[in-house]
Amino acid sequence: MTRTFGILATLAIALAAAACQRESGPDPLKLTGKMFVFNYRLAYATYMVTLTKAEAVPDGSIVVAHFENPAGGDALTLERKLFPKLEKVVLESPDVTCVKKDRPYTVSIEVKGPEGQSLQKLETTVVSDVDQDIMPAKPLVEGPAYDKNPAVFSGGKAPAHFETAKCPV
Repeated sequence: MTRTFGILATLAIALAAAACQRESGPDPLKLTGKMFVFNYRLAYATYMVTLTKAEAVPDGSIVVAHFENPAGGDALTLERKLFPKLEKVVLESPDVTCVKKDRPYTVSIEVKGPEGQSLQKLETTVVSDVDQDIMPAKPLVEGPAYDKNPAVFSGGKAPAHFETAKCPV
């Protein structure tokens, strides 16, 4: 009886230890949304990618995203810590310029464990339904009260024609 209890206790400890380790299995994050966000009041655009946790991730895990730079050059990188209790992950890129309508832009995402080991990799594309040149060249407002930007509104009046954003390349 004691030997059986010892074997059962050892088996229970082994199963508990195995349950704490993530081997291969379901991916921890699921892609739930992707788009470009155009903030016309502040005259900037960003990528926004949303993910939902499908599986638990070890405490101390991070997500690293690489966004294709529409203006060319190196990808824009974002790193975020994953918090165990938060079910949604929102990744917003640094500001981008030169976004073109109907062109797919690549986003690569990697989930890394606390020791830097890769837990998941995924790639997707984001497509805009408008060109960025619909945006104003300068922010329309400034400050916490969203006051009219004096560089745009001369004497507090709207210009006859708003200057639009241009792609520098």
